[in-house]
Formats: sequence, C-alpha cells, structure tokens
Amino acid sequence: MYKQRTVALKLIAAVAGMLAGSAAYAQSSVTLYGLVDGGLLYTSKTLNTTTGQNAGKQFSMIDSGTSPSQFGLMGNEDLGGGLKAEFKLESGISVSNGGFGDSNGNFFGRQAWVGLNSNYGEVKAGLQFSPFFLSLYELDPRGASQFASSLISYLNNVVGTGIFTANALSYTSPTIAGLQGSVMLALGGEAGNFQAGRQYSANLKYDNGSLMVNAAFFDGNSGGTVATPLPTTVGFEGRMIGASYKFGKLTAKASFTNYKVAGSFNNNVYGGGLDYLVLPQLDINGGVWYTSDRDNTRNHSILGGLGTDYYLSRATTLYAQIGIVNNHGAMNTGLSVNGAFNGVAGTTVGADLGIRHIF
Repeated sequence: MYKQRTVALKLIAAVAGMLAGSAAYAQSSVTLYGLVDGGLLYTSKTLNTTTGQNAGKQFSMIDSGTSPSQFGLMGNEDLGGGLKAEFKLESGISVSNGGFGDSNGNFFGRQAWVGLNSNYGEVKAGLQFSPFFLSLYELDPRGASQFASSLISYLNNVVGTGIFTANALSYTSPTIAGLQGSVMLALGGEAGNFQAGRQYSANLKYDNGSLMVNAAFFDGNSGGTVATPLPTTVGFEGRMIGASYKFGKLTAKASFTNYKVAGSFNNNVYGGGLDYLVLPQLDINGGVWYTSDRDNTRNHSILGGLGTDYYLSRATTLYAQIGIVNNHGAMNTGLSVNGAFNGVAGTTVGADLGIRHIF
C-alpha cells in the first residue's frame, strides 16, 4: 500500500512538473496598437487631374499629415529554447472619413503575416514590407514622413510595390558584429508561370551605433494573381545605397536610389539631410531629394522639406512641416502623400500641421 501510494505521488508530481514546465515557456500575449494622425494642408499650386494644369491654391484637412494612421494586432508565443511564434495584422485607416488609407486598400492591407523568431533569425510568411522599402525608411532623415520626404518619390515611381508585398516569404538574420541582412521572395501565384508577379528583395546593413551603412535591391515582375485596390505589382528594378552618422543628438543621412520601370522611365534619386533632437521634447529634421530621369534629363525635380515635432507626451505629438518642390519637363513630384501626391510644372510651396497620437 505504501509503495502504491509512493508511486502515485511520484506520478502526480511528475505530471505537475510537466504542466508547470509547459506553463513556464508556453506563454503568449496579444497587443492592440495603433496610430491616428490628422492635419491641415496648404499648397500654392494643385494639380487638376483632368487637364494636368494648375488648379490653384488649396487648404484642406488631410489624413496622415506625417505618419500613416493605422491600427493592428500583434502577438507572440514563447515555444521554449529561445523560439517564439509571432504574428501581425495591421490595417491602414483614414481619420478624414473613417475608410481605408495608407495601405493596399484591403482590410489588413499594411501587414498580415505569421512567423518564427529565434537566436538564428526571423522567418515571416505573408503580406509584409520588403527589405528594399525598410532600407529607404532607415535612410530617410525625415523618417519617411507623409509630407516632403523620400516616400513621395518612392510612391510617385512605383506606387505601393515593395511596400505592401503580398505572398511573401522572408528571412532576417541576427545581428553579428554589427552586420544584419534580410532576403525576401514573393510568389506571383500564377499556375504555369512562376515569373509572373514574382518579386524578390534583399538588404545588408552595418551599424556600430554611430555609423550605419545600408544597401538594398528590389526586382519584381508585373502580373501574377495578386489584385489590390492600390497597385502593388508594378514591374521594376530598384537599387539603393546610403549611410548615416550620429554626432550626439545630431544624425546626418545620405542616399542614392534608382528606380527602373521597364518601358517607362529610369529615375535616379539623390537625397540627404539632418535630424536634430534639440530637446527631449523637440525634434527638428530636414531633407532634400533631387530626381532625374536618366533617359531624358530634361525631366527632373527637386524636393525639400523641413519639419519639427513637439512631444506633449510619449504618445501625443504636435508637428509642423514646410516643403517646396520644383518640377521640370514631364516630372510631376508632389508634396504630400495625401492631398498633393502629384505636382505641376514649376515651383510649388506647401505646409502642413497636425497632431499624432499612438496607442
């Protein structure tokens, strides 16, 4: 009887230990997050989309004056041994009308992926940002603002291609001696034609805390089965290289990007600028981007932007931005992703101010 009771107690203890051990690493969490951004926009010229001519001045409310309004869910589960399962579902929204915005036009049109993360790197599958676009974001002195930044040139050249990348598989390595790399392959999904809609991208970054050097490329074909309200399968080749250096609270950045769209244009974009954290609650940044069509240099533009962020708290920011763009030939670079995406010939000046809140 004693032996049977002892065996039973040991069995109960073993099961309890297994359950306790399982609970110790099989922990999971889900987080709701988001950002809302609304502003007022002024431009001295406005494109008439029917005639292609200047429609005059404008003053309007816009969504996402500096950052894309969005909300999402993200979560992870500790699987033990340093391995975690993770996911992210992210939707773009418009605070102007409550509709979709800043995405490919679908409900979770910004990001929708599942993955595994470990000491050996991260693997993700689903709708995600390409390494090419992430490099552009890191090399922009204005944080890829929705107003007067390198994001304007990117969207003006290839719309949402490479930003909202569907059917994608990616791997990002751990950081080793300051080096980190990412590769991505997006499948077009067309039976019998692997090349249709196929996209791939990679980047390699070195960052020692002060100096950061970043290089990336993107190569994508048109076609495939991906159909989104905002075009995300423009066939193009992209190349990018740049660097940044931190001098205390001041960061300087410079970059070169080439966008080559088959049968259309071949644009070089040279950019650079500064970001200065004047006070813990005040940041000032500025940048200039010159775009030139290599096939016809009469088509060129220069875009400049200056912005300031005042942090009322960790979650709430007031911002003000001014910008100027000058277009020549067939170039139609605009000032703002929302409200002034394409510009007209000659010089246009503009400004926007607003409020951003994150949660």
